[in-house]
Amino acid sequence: MVLARWRQILAPVLLSVLLLVTACSPQAPSRFEQTQVETTQKGAPSAVATDATQGGAFNQFFPKSVSGYEIVPAQEKKGFAEYKVNQGGKNVAMLAISDTTGTPAAEKFRNSTMKIAGYPAVEQGQNGTAILVNDRYQVKVLSRDPSFTKENRAEWLTKFDLNGLTKLS
Repeated sequence: MVLARWRQILAPVLLSVLLLVTACSPQAPSRFEQTQVETTQKGAPSAVATDATQGGAFNQFFPKSVSGYEIVPAQEKKGFAEYKVNQGGKNVAMLAISDTTGTPAAEKFRNSTMKIAGYPAVEQGQNGTAILVNDRYQVKVLSRDPSFTKENRAEWLTKFDLNGLTKLS
């Protein structure tokens, strides 16, 4: 009977000690935590230039919804804005404007022989087409569905208010 009582007391005590020891032991940081530490340390390079245009300033230059296509805001942050192109409730493309200030993104346009709407253009993989406006703003269309072709991307690039974007300072 005394042995049974000791078991009733000893089992919870050992379990508590086990939980305490395992909970207090240091754990190695995950790869995501390590990246967070490295990119937020004092002196770490900023992902966006401090003088980059606010993403909200780009909204006025995106195309409006047209017959058969719905244009929906998706993301906005400093130096970047993105919209979805939906057709029949399905996302078929993404539209984006980004400020290349302080990044090497504009370099890919330097030797481009292709032009769309008078601006240097590049193909980015099989699903992306981009132009560089005012040597600063990258305007990009990405296909999200096979039905949205390279020709569709080039056409949608001309639907942006590119003249207005050239006046943005």
